Amino acid sequence: MNKIFTLLIALPLFLNAQNKGDFELSIGGGPSLAVGYGGDADGLRVRNASMWGVTGEYYFNERWGFKSGLIYDSKGAEADEKLLFIGSPPSGSFKDEVKLDYLFIPLYANWHFGPNRNCYLNFGPYVAFLLDAEMVSPLNFDVKDNVNSFDTGLGVGIGHKFDISDRAAIFIEYQGTLGFVKVPEDIPGFNDVFNTRSALNAGLVFTL
Repeated sequence: MNKIFTLLIALPLFLNAQNKGDFELSIGGGPSLAVGYGGDADGLRVRNASMWGVTGEYYFNERWGFKSGLIYDSKGAEADEKLLFIGSPPSGSFKDEVKLDYLFIPLYANWHFGPNRNCYLNFGPYVAFLLDAEMVSPLNFDVKDNVNSFDTGLGVGIGHKFDISDRAAIFIEYQGTLGFVKVPEDIPGFNDVFNTRSALNAGLVFTL
């Protein structure tokens, strides 16, 4: 009787565990906070942004997997002074804001933990390709030629999946990145700036 009771308790854990060769597809996104850091980043302020996209994870075993995908990731920064303005700034006071849109590709290891392995921690390098760069305040104009077209760095995240069926779950997670490539290109006095971003994401996970 004790063996039967133990088996019934443990059965859900085995049902939820992923096996070698399993593949999960995630769709989701959420708000993010972006800003620059570095020697020329004094005076920069956090910019409200967003990220969303599709990721996939291949499981090597029930605890470890490789996670990658294609994600729209908006970054940039704000400043109360004319720190970000490229060219001749207009007269009067205004708040600068630069919007940087990237195609973000994580190359993360994903470690699953917890009683039913629905908690996870991911980490690793990323690459990102610039899609658009725009000065959005006070005048909208393109600054893509003044920004590096490529970014790379390290990312880390932690999250939890809530099962809604044998093959589907809802996830909520935190994701953060730290860039290693200087964002501005050929802007005197404003070259030592790098991307950083924190995001809170939610979405759906499907086991294929």
